[in-house]
Amino acid sequence: MQLHGIHHLTAVSADARGNHDFYTRVLGMRLVKKTVNQDDVSAYHLFYADGVGSPGSDFTFFDWPLAPAHQIRGLGPITISVPDLAPSDRFLTEVMAMRRARSFTAPDAPGVTVQVYKMGEGGPAAELHVRVEPDLPAAQPGAGGVHHVAFRVRDEEYDYWVDRLQQLRIRSSGPVDRFWFRSLYTREPNGILYEIATDGPGFAADEPLDALGERLVLPPFLEPRRAAIERGLKPI
Repeated sequence: MQLHGIHHLTAVSADARGNHDFYTRVLGMRLVKKTVNQDDVSAYHLFYADGVGSPGSDFTFFDWPLAPAHQIRGLGPITISVPDLAPSDRFLTEVMAMRRARSFTAPDAPGVTVQVYKMGEGGPAAELHVRVEPDLPAAQPGAGGVHHVAFRVRDEEYDYWVDRLQQLRIRSSGPVDRFWFRSLYTREPNGILYEIATDGPGFAADEPLDALGERLVLPPFLEPRRAAIERGLKPI
């Protein structure tokens, strides 16, 4: 059983209005789901994607206004940085079933090696690049930082991955229903948060395709708290 590529990348913003303006007006992405962080409903969770919210096209943000002023301003190939490749390599190949494809020297840092891992049929959207940088300080949470990276699985493959982590006795979140997709979270040995996420049911499960992202949408279990949640959010 294989992962099929990048599902989404989630970063942190401290300015929801500016974030929305940049990703829609400057980069031309579409806000396909305006909702809240299901674990912290005081914060928006904004999903930007292509015009129809295709799986693997979305870049998402948690909005925590008290975090630093600098923000990520674009999404390129997914690259992570680790101090020691060996434990991450074992996790990616033996647990996540990725395959080592090649390595190269980072063009911006002659002493840094980048190992490329492939998923599914490969291609840029199905590659994870791992930079080995033992001298870097550990990442700190806040605006401009990446929260986690999610990898795609087909809907019918989700239970396999839940069972796989259990059988390997790897600590995970267990099944999590995000309504627009199902999730499974785990941390690799160097502390990076990985999510496995299904393609479906998709962002059009509760909104017409031509109206995606126009209103605040909550998953059914949060709908009874709508009034209180809306009071705690700044308008975008």
